Amino acid sequence: LRDGALEGEHAPALTLEDSSSLGPHLFHHFLCSLASHLAAGTAQARGLVIVAFRRSPEFYLDLLRRGFDESLVSVLDCYSDPLGWKSKDVKDVSKLLSSILGLGKGLVGQDKAQFAVAIDSVSNMLRHASLPSVAGLLSNLRSHDQVSCMFWLIHSDLHEPRATLALKYISSMVASLEPEYIYLLGQNSPRGKLCARLKRRNGRVKVHYEEFHVEQTGTKFVNQSLLPKVQFNLQLSEKERVDRAKVVLPFEHQGNGQPIQIYDGRQSLPEGKGEIHYIRDSDDEQPDSDEDPDDDLDI
Repeated sequence: LRDGALEGEHAPALTLEDSSSLGPHLFHHFLCSLASHLAAGTAQARGLVIVAFRRSPEFYLDLLRRGFDESLVSVLDCYSDPLGWKSKDVKDVSKLLSSILGLGKGLVGQDKAQFAVAIDSVSNMLRHASLPSVAGLLSNLRSHDQVSCMFWLIHSDLHEPRATLALKYISSMVASLEPEYIYLLGQNSPRGKLCARLKRRNGRVKVHYEEFHVEQTGTKFVNQSLLPKVQFNLQLSEKERVDRAKVVLPFEHQGNGQPIQIYDGRQSLPEGKGEIHYIRDSDDEQPDSDEDPDDDLDI
């Protein structure tokens, strides 16, 4: 999301998929993280448009107020009047698209500068508009020249599987939440795992897991080792390495001057017809000149 789109390619798009109450916390985390990069000038985008369905514009302005220039963000209010009784009707997807683009261009101008788009609830959009129209809106935004990146939140448990699959198909990244609720000292301490799937340009998919905790100060991610948690030690001591080196495996050359018998693992046959391979032990023994060298190995 920070790096944005390459020339001639669609903007990277993230679907944040949730079936619990933790989705908004993760959405706010992504929003604040991207906003901090915008403020520091380390993101491709030069502005941020928030399409607010779940929360009021004042909530997001207050969320981003600390250390962030408000002139870099615009909030499209779809929260106060979603049915269009007074002004905007979110059922009219074409007008919604024009409003988003208009706010973005108002932030960065009409030149090649780009802006990011964040939609706090596609689920609310699907309450008022059809799936094809919402999917078309997201596709049009992603393919627009001035859109650097975009991400949205959907509650997958509120929709048919085809709705979630359609949004995943549009997006280049999918982050699914696996919640875990731990009760500690009588307090609810929400935590879970974030499973992120990223489609690379070469067609490969990279999967990444990371644990997170939702605290009063925000969402905290916990770095985890790539090794699985096991009940035994995976490392060998120096003595164990020396002892392992002294062990002679059955298939290793014994060097006792006698032909080595190697059983090939197949079912035993009657005596004299077994599958036993005889291999000469000494390199000094050479086959007679009138014998075929291949006869050194008798089966």
